[in-house]
Amino acid sequence: MAEPTIGAYAKAASDYGSQSRRARGDEGFKGALVTAVRPESPADDAGIEAGMYVARVAGKPLTDMIVWLWEADEDEVELVVLDPADGSVNPCALERYPGEDWGLTFDDAVFDGMRTCVNACVFCFMTMLPPESRKTLTIRDDDYRLSFLQGNFVTLTNMSDADVAEVIEKNLSPMNVSIHAITPEVRRRLIGRNAPRGIEVLERLMAAGIEIHAQIVLCPGLNDGAELTATLDYCERHEQITSLGIVPLGFTKHQKRFTSSYSDDESAARAVVRQVRPYQDRAHERFGRHTFQLSDEFFLAARLDPPPADFYDGYPQFYDGIGMIRSYMDETDELLSTGEGRLAACAAALGREGLALQALSGTAARDTVARLIEAPALGGRVVAIENRYFGGNVDVTGLICAEDVLAQLPDELAGIMLILPSIMFNAAGLTLDGYHRDDLLQRLEQRGARPRIAPTTPSELIEVLEQDLGVAR
Repeated sequence: MAEPTIGAYAKAASDYGSQSRRARGDEGFKGALVTAVRPESPADDAGIEAGMYVARVAGKPLTDMIVWLWEADEDEVELVVLDPADGSVNPCALERYPGEDWGLTFDDAVFDGMRTCVNACVFCFMTMLPPESRKTLTIRDDDYRLSFLQGNFVTLTNMSDADVAEVIEKNLSPMNVSIHAITPEVRRRLIGRNAPRGIEVLERLMAAGIEIHAQIVLCPGLNDGAELTATLDYCERHEQITSLGIVPLGFTKHQKRFTSSYSDDESAARAVVRQVRPYQDRAHERFGRHTFQLSDEFFLAARLDPPPADFYDGYPQFYDGIGMIRSYMDETDELLSTGEGRLAACAAALGREGLALQALSGTAARDTVARLIEAPALGGRVVAIENRYFGGNVDVTGLICAEDVLAQLPDELAGIMLILPSIMFNAAGLTLDGYHRDDLLQRLEQRGARPRIAPTTPSELIEVLEQDLGVAR
């Protein structure tokens, strides 16, 4: 179900299973692997097939999608294609009609290996994973190209001057940048010895007009209090920072540094909400946007309702766990107001089939999800899954693990339509603890359940129910 994710690893969670991702240097660079070719497309006409590699475009090595988008922008393009079937390397000319795509699908956004982190951040979630975690989960990406292409937050500390020049020349804007703290000694304690480079690059990018969506992972006793004020002041002085997401420290049981965060300290969470509010008010007065955005966890921990939707400035950091609760609440209220008949029709169909509706969520979002599932018109029940696999303060739906689901649900599930949130599976259908979606569904079916996977918004969930139950709209 839609809900906040612990901001320190929100983006990592959403991308955790990209099986083609690789650290720079893990394998030889061949170019961009073609995974699909649209029939009757320019690429198809030229004889390109899935499994081949596009090694060069317009004479340049095809290292990432930025190169592709930049160099293949005309209606004619020269490629060099590698066919691993026979090892041949062949020039290839493509032509297209104006507005037509080339018909190529590649395996990832970067092809020469993902640029990894050179920092030693004390709050790095990747260093807190269970020792048996898959290798793909422990790769610490810090690739400025993925910041532009996919919204990943990066520190900028591993960027060369040539990288900075490319961002400026190609106007790769906006960039998503982790700031965390501004005082040099605090940054060094948080990030490591490369911390100064991040601010140097950030200021060069801002001076060149690159828009910045920034982030602070707020760690009690490290970068809060006076240091948070200093960092907020810095961001307030730089108009190129159009949004600043402030997210709380998240930690697992597989480390010894942290034992608490804002999730178990209501007064501390409320203090952060109060500290940030004047900056929000001043930004709104100056620019018509609030700029300074607190993640949903702060409001949950503080036992406060999140602000109204217009406070989120169009949700520029939605997938950093900022505004998801408000969006879910508003969409639910709209559905309860205008679609109560749809919910009642689903409830009636469930009754005719002798099914009771249950939906899984993380413990953080349980009450938010219940707003829809346990509404009288639908009459379901939300089952909050405690995250024992990660432990610590991990409590979000996106990080639910299969072993916790199997351990915490009863052995007898006959007569239950069980909704599993799609966000707990990656693109390959795997959970974070390595179960495949089909295996988990089979295990639940063996207990008598009728398990279904549903997207994370209220309207999409109801659409899944209607389709499965044969409810006409």
